[in-house]
Amino acid sequence: MSGHSKWATTKHKKAIIDSRRAKNFAKLIKAIEVASRNGGPDIDGNPTLFDAIAKAKKNSMPADNIDRAVKRGAGLESGGADWQTIMYEGYGPNGVAIMIECLTDSRNRAASEVRVAVTRNGGSMADPGSVAYLFNRKGVIIVNKNGQLTEDSVLEAVLDAGAEEVNDLGESFEVVCEASDLVVVRTALQTAGIDYESADSSFLPSMTIPLDAEGATKVFELIDAIEELDDVQNVFSNFDVSDEVMASLT
Repeated sequence: MSGHSKWATTKHKKAIIDSRRAKNFAKLIKAIEVASRNGGPDIDGNPTLFDAIAKAKKNSMPADNIDRAVKRGAGLESGGADWQTIMYEGYGPNGVAIMIECLTDSRNRAASEVRVAVTRNGGSMADPGSVAYLFNRKGVIIVNKNGQLTEDSVLEAVLDAGAEEVNDLGESFEVVCEASDLVVVRTALQTAGIDYESADSSFLPSMTIPLDAEGATKVFELIDAIEELDDVQNVFSNFDVSDEVMASLT
């Protein structure tokens, strides 16, 4: 779930990741297969695959699972599906905009399941393009503080590489850059000896909608329902939840 606020949206995912480990593994494997199919199995020449594998390792995926996913994607092993990327758009409670990124081998199934999850949880589907203009494609790198990193040290490492901003998310920093600069910025962090949690091409909102506790609860329930779907890889939204509201919910 990716809103864009001072609150670390990654915390929400980390809180539920154990209960969804199998489902999360399936999504990570899909991402590896697609990256390998599109750019080849050599991670040195395929930065998207490099980042997909790095994320899988961060989530404790066994090396054997990763290796088989790479081979399936590259056609070196049977069993790989023809995954298609589809983006659905919609609105949630309080007029919150939602973009739903799917990787699926069945467009009809994905469309049906997404529609049901959205409409049953207080949302509505929207026509293509009616929500997308509210978002910008960006590179987003999450860097854990590990009790020692400072915002200045992260800024110093990434500024010359093209990073646009560094946001303090509490236990981590969010480094934002142009999607085309993601590899360069990520490499700058590595060169500076700074480990990162994830590096993804993401959709960040150009404007946000503040939510009170009731609105936040409804939006989180909607996004949880969408993320439960096997075909859904990512959900992007333009909600804003203050620290005070999050504290009241937790």
